[in-house]
Amino acid sequence: MTTLTKTRALSRSRFAPALFAAILGVAVISLTGHVQAAALHDAAHDVRHATGFPCH
Repeated sequence: MTTLTKTRALSRSRFAPALFAAILGVAVISLTGHVQAAALHDAAHDVRHATGFPCH
């Protein structure tokens, strides 16, 4: 019985990160799909400057 319990716990621990990544991905795609193009461009532009990438 101990082996069966450990196997179920292991499969759940492997499934949780994949489920979280899928939910996060759908949320990001959904949210960016509803943002105006100018706002999304400005946010990406500010991040590029903050991380030190040249963009001009």
